[in-house]
Amino acid sequence: MHISKLSIVNYRNFKNAQFHFQKGINTIIGENGAGKTNIFRALRLLLDDSSYQYAYKLGHDDFNRSIDDWKGHWIIISIEFSDIPDDEAVQALFVHSLGNLEDEDKVNKASYTLFFRPKADIRYRLSELEEGDQEGLQEILDEINPNNLNDKYETWFTGKSTANFNDPEAYKELVGDFDNVKFEYDIDSSKFGIKVPHQLSISKEISFTFIKALRDVVSDFHNNRTNPLLSLLKEQSVEIKEDDYEPISQMVNELNKGIEELPDVQEIRQNIRKTIKDAVGETYSPASLSIQSNLSDEANKLLQALRLYISEPGETHEGAIHELSLGGANLIFLALKLLEYQYKSKEKVANFLVIEEPEAHIHTHIQKTLFDKLEYGETQIIYSTHSTHISEVNKISHINILSKKINCSEVYQPSIGLKPEDIAKLERYLDAVRSNLLFAKGVILVEGDAEEILIPIIVKEVLGVSLDELGLSLINIRSTGFINIAQIFDEKRLQRKCSIITDLDSQICDTTINESDTKKTEKYKEKIENSSIVGLRRKKVLDEYCKANDWIKPFYATHTFEVDFIACGNASTAQEILSEVYTKPSKLRDSKNELASKDVSIYGKRILAMANKKGKGWLAVLIGGRVNYHTIIPEYILKAIIFAKGEFSVDLICNIIGYRLKKHENSDPYLDFSDVYLKLSNFLNNNCELGELNKEINTVVEDKQLNVLLDLL
Repeated sequence: MHISKLSIVNYRNFKNAQFHFQKGINTIIGENGAGKTNIFRALRLLLDDSSYQYAYKLGHDDFNRSIDDWKGHWIIISIEFSDIPDDEAVQALFVHSLGNLEDEDKVNKASYTLFFRPKADIRYRLSELEEGDQEGLQEILDEINPNNLNDKYETWFTGKSTANFNDPEAYKELVGDFDNVKFEYDIDSSKFGIKVPHQLSISKEISFTFIKALRDVVSDFHNNRTNPLLSLLKEQSVEIKEDDYEPISQMVNELNKGIEELPDVQEIRQNIRKTIKDAVGETYSPASLSIQSNLSDEANKLLQALRLYISEPGETHEGAIHELSLGGANLIFLALKLLEYQYKSKEKVANFLVIEEPEAHIHTHIQKTLFDKLEYGETQIIYSTHSTHISEVNKISHINILSKKINCSEVYQPSIGLKPEDIAKLERYLDAVRSNLLFAKGVILVEGDAEEILIPIIVKEVLGVSLDELGLSLINIRSTGFINIAQIFDEKRLQRKCSIITDLDSQICDTTINESDTKKTEKYKEKIENSSIVGLRRKKVLDEYCKANDWIKPFYATHTFEVDFIACGNASTAQEILSEVYTKPSKLRDSKNELASKDVSIYGKRILAMANKKGKGWLAVLIGGRVNYHTIIPEYILKAIIFAKGEFSVDLICNIIGYRLKKHENSDPYLDFSDVYLKLSNFLNNNCELGELNKEINTVVEDKQLNVLLDLL
């Protein structure tokens, strides 16, 4: 049995979200503040005995902030279970409470739902309103006091629901139509479920272990309530036979007696008694006085005195937990919680292990190894992570990705609707580097090392912001097989912009074979022509694939990245590295002249020859060392960045402009940008158009790169 679906409506980060889970290990990925912790809170409200009480303490702060007015609305958290075991006792449990009969006498799926809703009197009065009576609706809602919500709201658990709670129409039918003021009091239990009696708690029938984010585990070890070692010892102490423990109890009692009879203890006892007697006299002195040792002879009290002592790998000294590195302490804490889970999971209907961000302070190799091996038979594991090393070892079909929006978060499943063979290709591609695209706000796919190395450098030096600051991941496919990865980005799967940057490989020279051509020239022309044919074919395939998908767009270098880099005005940058490519003076002179040529057949051939001699990656490294704010970003790359970013905020545009103005001022201190800064301030406050600002900049300095960027924006 496993959780196959989790639906959350109006709870905390989630206005309307549906998570899909598989058997085995499942991963939740999301940026800070996207709601990973709140997913686990939602699960725990339904399944964790220790959190069950909090289900009855929900408040107005638990409603999603995107709701205009939360009053009258419901919080809905619903879990769907699949693959219910055939065991007769298990079937009986679900048939009578949660399960939906698919065969005549067998439950395969079951639902368990929490409603946080207005109490019956509120719901009844809402149902009595005339359709469209907005004043009457507001009058009832105004009675709901957020400071005393328990007077007006209740928590209700149901089973056997068949409705899709994420369907807005189903929500209207259940909760009501606030726009048109249409509410029903009676609920269709065949759709929305029957009440689960208080005496029946699904959490009693399953094993649910939650391991919180590993942030300060040393303090947890010092707290008897949160110490995982003590939890294990208490669990085990239940099985200690009384006869086995009797000798220990006798030893403790004898130890107490021995401490009490120590001469120093007796002397102090007598001195206390004498001092009291001297002070108040015999009449008012206590009849007796003793000093007793209170070492407990109870098993659970003695267990609290036990502590772990551990040595780090390669060391012989055993130290206390606080002496370990953060990573070592976290690893021990995690191991103890996993063991605690194993103790709790005996003879249960199902076992669930939920782990929040386990990667803190743990070495990347341990992360990968641990979660590659982390599997316990029929247990379903759900964990959240920021680590590409952990997400790398999980299957793409077992991943839910959170995307933070204004006042809410959305959830995506990147494999929904893909064929098994396509999913297999994705999983082969997504190593620790490429799986970074799952965490990004936007993605740029490139085909080679030169783009991977040089684009981030150019963007940082020219625009003053990094790709990371823009929320973009640049992924090197190391081929032109973009579709294998790009298929993730889709309305049904991962709704993030993806730019594909590739070469069109258009001919840089006339490829007609002449009688006077040497074999070397013929071979060169054939290579150029074949590349252009392949480039056109690639463009046709990509354009066709992307035309119906607003989330993907290809951008083409007319020739190649290296050639177009020179073509847009960066010949001088390439000239600066010639001495690191060639040594002969004549070669250096000729190459410098060729790079300065306006003929693509000349400068194109030279830069490609340099790339062939040094390797495209190493040439990019050399050029990257010479890049500065004067460098021009090829326009097709700028367009790709803008598409993947999606939206450039006013603040971001101002930061880029401010960066370039400072660079110009540093280069020429006589430039006067005072009027430009005034316009920039007006633009920041929405009192000036971008075109007007750009025009003002051009009155002081000609910045072609900035002109192109602002025109595109």
